[in-house]
Amino acid sequence: MIVDSSRASRARITGLTASAAAVVVFVSACGGTGGGSASSPKNFSYLTNVENATVKTALGTLSKGACAAENKALPLKVDTVPQTSLDQKLQLLAGQNALPVQFAAGNAPALTDQLYKSGKIADLEKKLTDLGVYDQIEPSAVSTIKALYDGKLEVLPYEYNIEGIFYNKKIFSDNGLSVPATWDELVSAAAKLESKGIQPFSASGQQGWPITRLVSGYLYRSLGPDALRDVADGKAKLTDPAYVKAAQEVADLGKKGYFGKGVGSIDYDTSFNTFLTGKAAMLYMGSWALMNIADPEQDKIGAENVGFMPFPAVAGGKGSIDQYPSNVGLAMTLGDRTFDSKVGNWVKCIGTNYGSTALKDQGSISGFKANTPVKDPNELTAQVRKTIGDSKQNVLWFEALFSTKATTVSQTNAASLLSGSMSAANFMQTVQDALSSP
Repeated sequence: MIVDSSRASRARITGLTASAAAVVVFVSACGGTGGGSASSPKNFSYLTNVENATVKTALGTLSKGACAAENKALPLKVDTVPQTSLDQKLQLLAGQNALPVQFAAGNAPALTDQLYKSGKIADLEKKLTDLGVYDQIEPSAVSTIKALYDGKLEVLPYEYNIEGIFYNKKIFSDNGLSVPATWDELVSAAAKLESKGIQPFSASGQQGWPITRLVSGYLYRSLGPDALRDVADGKAKLTDPAYVKAAQEVADLGKKGYFGKGVGSIDYDTSFNTFLTGKAAMLYMGSWALMNIADPEQDKIGAENVGFMPFPAVAGGKGSIDQYPSNVGLAMTLGDRTFDSKVGNWVKCIGTNYGSTALKDQGSISGFKANTPVKDPNELTAQVRKTIGDSKQNVLWFEALFSTKATTVSQTNAASLLSGSMSAANFMQTVQDALSSP
């Protein structure tokens, strides 16, 4: 999917973390105060992180086109802050009952949820239903949002990403490989590639999350879609044998050298470059990679030579191969106290037109339906869009329901899991300890 290619923008999708201290401050400031008295806004004010140009650009296009009438009644006004300052800004505005009409709701689901529970965020499912545009959100996007926010539609899917394995079709064809449908087939394909001097996988050990995503992928396929929800709810622990096995399976890939040398020092851009220059056969990534793949300056193997497959099935597993890990980027939402009829008109127009506008102008796949036909830049984008449209139930990523501390521990130790300097059991114990600590 196509989000900003800047490092900071990618971090908001992949890390989705926030300061634990920030949440405590926010709770203290806004605790049971609710949303405050209703207020008619003078502008369709929108606060987002400065690194994200995708959403504000699309809204700007709408304000001059399909939503011009709504913009005349309530002019779009965009304000930005660095992403590192976003949570602090939100706490300040929330404490003053001065949140804008629409805003990026925080760097982690936990902070967004606290805004909602303290009455700062509108009941978007009710609002969209009343406006007649709830059905303009893809069911898979609704499923993802509700999985993140305890069954509530607390944010809008201006961005929507599914994840899976991008692969080099030419390398596969030249080596007589078909698309692996099972984990065993994936491991077998990697072994064959390695034996021929071809690096099977590219990944950023520096980021960590491309590695932990493999662990959660295995967990979801082996234990089913509730695997990590059970950990969050205390029904299971990462130290349970079935969970450690998932980490061990991924560790074994590293032990066999399938990620090349020095994976711990590989940054995000280098991992992409390795794949897009044909030096590795596979790359686990989100659909935002479509932008990189469509850019001939980056993609030297050609978009026609890139395929996309789901994380493979695990023999005897309870999960389904069509349950894709997904996220909605940096969460965008609307304030409760400022949601009047003019805001409603804007939201109705967005619901009807945003999907097509973002796709046409920026190649950006959102969780809104594209009601106006838009020609895809390549077959791969068309495939991913169809996959998103057909998806009914998706799953989350490894750290989605973790605390900030556990997220950091998980991602900073992921490369050690692949290198063998940390055992699978020790890795899972370390993350579980972080989850269990205050």
